[in-house]
Amino acid sequence: MELVKLTETIVKELVCDPDSITVKEFPSEEENTIVIQVMVPEDQMGRVIGKQGKLAKSLRTIVQASSYINDNKRVNINIDSY
Repeated sequence: MELVKLTETIVKELVCDPDSITVKEFPSEEENTIVIQVMVPEDQMGRVIGKQGKLAKSLRTIVQASSYINDNKRVNINIDSY
């Protein structure tokens, strides 16, 4: 669950309204994979994804590195708007 907490902390720092962010972990069909769902208001998507997806890629890299250090599991982060 600490990967969810890490993801949530990073994303909340990127947006204007941190209380509007929802981050949850979902079960995966593969046993060594973790799926994290990030829900962001539509008007804040640009702040989370960044130009050409650079912020989203950086977020995925940081969380994946943390996973390899602790659990050695693959992490999929899905960013969606509502």
